[in-house]
Parts: sequence; structure tokens; C-alpha cells
Amino acid sequence: MDYHDIEKLIEEGEGFRIEFKRRISSSEKIAKAMIAFANTKGGHLLFGVGDDGAIVGVESEKTEVELIHLAGIHYCEPPIRPDIQIVPFDGKDVIVAVVGESSEKPHMFLGEEGEENGQGTRVYIRVKDKTVIASKEVVKLLRDERLDAPPLSISIGQNERMLLRYLDENERITLKEFSKLVNISERRASRILVRLVRAGVVRIHSLEKEDFYTLAYD
Repeated sequence: MDYHDIEKLIEEGEGFRIEFKRRISSSEKIAKAMIAFANTKGGHLLFGVGDDGAIVGVESEKTEVELIHLAGIHYCEPPIRPDIQIVPFDGKDVIVAVVGESSEKPHMFLGEEGEENGQGTRVYIRVKDKTVIASKEVVKLLRDERLDAPPLSISIGQNERMLLRYLDENERITLKEFSKLVNISERRASRILVRLVRAGVVRIHSLEKEDFYTLAYD
């Protein structure tokens, strides 16, 4: 990666696969961003670049590279080892951490004890230009992407048919709405939705607050 590659990334701006960091404030925050990229489609973290794309450079390449390594090893499970490069740019140094899409999904953030809903772990994904917490349904789907995932078993019963009829007449539905529609627990509704997403019948749309579902062929 060279000056021109950095220039292209900055011109493209922050988004689904690019994030700028003016500096490294903590390894924990870097770990969350790396987890989101690894759990989604991969991406580039640029350190020494402001939110507006201005090059500010990094203060200490060695220290910041060590913090990135620390983030990937100590705060990610399974660990994440990004490809890290230091690129000179207009007399300043930019650190680029390239995180590939993982085959070991879902990666989890290992927080302090008592943090993150009292469990110490959270799964993050990338939604547009933000790092967000994945819903339980998305976590299940990430697990199902692994090579050792169990085979898909699906049947279309009354609940599934009611869901498909609803989505044929309405644009979208949430987990809670589906649960109420067919009068079943949210846990059971979640299992049905996950199976239908895996089968390609329904599509999940992740947002910052709540996922929703649509027909996959709309």
C-alpha cells in the first residue's frame, strides 16, 4: 500500500468498509471496529486521519502499532490479526490496518467484567459507516456461516405461511411484530426468522436499534 492507495481511500471517505481514526484513544475501541469488519465484509482502519479526511499523522508508530496488536489479541475472541502498514503521506505517517472478512465468525468483544450487559462480551457488525451491536438473530446467522455449521432444516408451517402472507401485503416486519402476529414467544419467532433468512426466503436488515425483515425476492 502506498501514497496513492491512501489517497483513494480518503477520497472514498468513511463508509461500510473504511473508518478513519485521528488517534488511538484505547485498544478496546479499536477492537470493536476490527470485530465489526471481521464479522461483516472486512475493511480498512486508517489511523492519523481525521473524520473530515484531513491527514494529521500518528505520534508514535511503534506505540500505536502495539496498541492495534493488543486490541486484536486481548479484546477479540477469536483473536484478530490485521495486516498493518505504515505509509508516509505528505511528510506524516498514516497507519493502515486491513481486516479481512473472517471465516471464524462471530468474533466477540471481550470487555471488562460486568461491562457489556453484564456478560463481558458483545458481537459487533458494520452497518453503513457505523459499528453497531449485532442482534441475537444476526449472531446466529454469523455462526451459521461457519464451515462447521449444522445443515439447514426448514419446513413451511402455519406460522411461516402467516409471515409470508403478511410480508406479501406489507413492506417489513420486526421480530416483536412477528411474535405478536402468530402468538408465539420471541425466542421461537427468532428461530423461524433465522431459518428463513438462511434459506434465502426472507432478508434481514440490520439497523442501529432494531432489525427488520422483508421478503428476499422483493
